[in-house]
Amino acid sequence: MKFWISLVNTLEVDQFVEIAKKAEELGYEGITVPDHLIYPKEVKSKYPYSDDGEIWWPNNNPWTDPWIALTAMGVATKELKLATNIYLAALRDPFTVARATSAAAIFTNNRVRCGIGAGLIKEEFDLVGIDFKARGRLLDEVIECMHKLHSGEPVSHSGEFYNFNDAIMSPAPTEKIPVWVGGVSKPALRRAAANDGWLSVPLKNKLLAEHLTVLFDLRKAIGNYDAPFDAVLSPMELVTQEFVDSLDPAGTYHSNVLPWTPSPWGRAFWVEDGEDHSLLEVKFKSMERFRDMMHKFGMWED
Repeated sequence: MKFWISLVNTLEVDQFVEIAKKAEELGYEGITVPDHLIYPKEVKSKYPYSDDGEIWWPNNNPWTDPWIALTAMGVATKELKLATNIYLAALRDPFTVARATSAAAIFTNNRVRCGIGAGLIKEEFDLVGIDFKARGRLLDEVIECMHKLHSGEPVSHSGEFYNFNDAIMSPAPTEKIPVWVGGVSKPALRRAAANDGWLSVPLKNKLLAEHLTVLFDLRKAIGNYDAPFDAVLSPMELVTQEFVDSLDPAGTYHSNVLPWTPSPWGRAFWVEDGEDHSLLEVKFKSMERFRDMMHKFGMWED
């Protein structure tokens, strides 16, 4: 199991680079950042992963550009992996997506992963003037165009939403940028199975295992079962080595953790009573405590 730090609902964006440096020092595999392009003042859309359907972050949450943030953290580190969780690519045109991901890959020596999702907030799509109901089809086409443009060669595309001829995007990444797909709906799982990885939503182990079984069955059906595949879990309970060993051996398994961030699924267990998790030194302590606990349970890979 490889462990990643999630920066979701971390308000102190000025601390991101120092957090990344500390994560690398402690031996974390990577770091993930969330994304919204623009945020509506009022949201009526329901959040499907909380008991009451309410979104658990405030509407004034800061949403820094994820590719700029990842690049800044990547330049300050040497080996730390960098991913979006999740990037709302359907809110952008494919040229913007291809250029941003390529630049991040180039500046970080190919350490980025493009974690994407269709999106949940209709009001955000309304602000941008994009049909919310079409977001899944849009996303698939943006991914297809991104990979074409990343070739660096003149490429053409004729699709439902985008049409272009002999377009060249330069500089191009020197390696393929893996695409990880978030979500648990049937379309999301099909999309994940067709790409390079899956980003789970917060789930207990039993449901994680069930969704992973579906994913690898889908990969067998489309003929890419033997290709590398990353499963990035957001477990709501302790993940043991026995649980990981029970999963399909074709996957590489990761855990995306929030050591200092309270959420609807529980308090931040690695922040002690009386500590202010907005402080950088408290974040560092929580990262160390989480690592030490995983060492204790034999889950940490040195």
